[in-house]
Amino acid sequence: MRNEGAAGLATLLALADSRLPIGGHVHSGGVEEAVAAGLLRDAAGVEVYLRRRITTAGLVSASLAAAVCAGTLTPERAELEADARTPSPAARAASRAQGRGLLRLAKQLWPHHDWTPAGVRPHLSTVFGMVGVACGAGARELAGVVVYTTLTGAATAAQRLLALDPAAVAAGTLRLAPVCDQVAAEATDGLAALSDPLQDALSERHLLRDMPLFAS
Repeated sequence: MRNEGAAGLATLLALADSRLPIGGHVHSGGVEEAVAAGLLRDAAGVEVYLRRRITTAGLVSASLAAAVCAGTLTPERAELEADARTPSPAARAASRAQGRGLLRLAKQLWPHHDWTPAGVRPHLSTVFGMVGVACGAGARELAGVVVYTTLTGAATAAQRLLALDPAAVAAGTLRLAPVCDQVAAEATDGLAALSDPLQDALSERHLLRDMPLFAS
């Protein structure tokens, strides 16, 4: 295993880019189904949804990733912990699809790192934690990236699906920035154990959708 240097700001920003295989151009974070069900109609509703998402799914994912990054949780154990915290089979499948996408990218960026513990279909949080180790990021920094990605991926999807004013969506995400910081800090205090029944239900219903625009 080789740590290839401390992560720079540009590296961390790139990991939070919604254009990555894990971002809002592929996965909507339940937004597509929420829009179809009439739960999301405007920018105000999207902001409420995003707050709910980052304080539940974002917190859990960030806590797992931070623990792997800090070395207090092995990738193998992180997989079990992620499964236990993701009741929805559809949500587990989406997490593993995103994890596989990030792993494919990580292997190109840090080819000398040992990615074997990730297996072939790891959870996104596990890979994020391993990426943190590979690029020399701190657990707190990495947790912030994970939470921010949870926010921006869903925000990007909502903007596209509802044809919202980009400025309105951006303003909402900026208002949530302090919440992201709080959630990231909480994520480094220990493993979070909670779920959101709404997001679980949206994930399961998404599987029944004909010709979905997003993978999840």
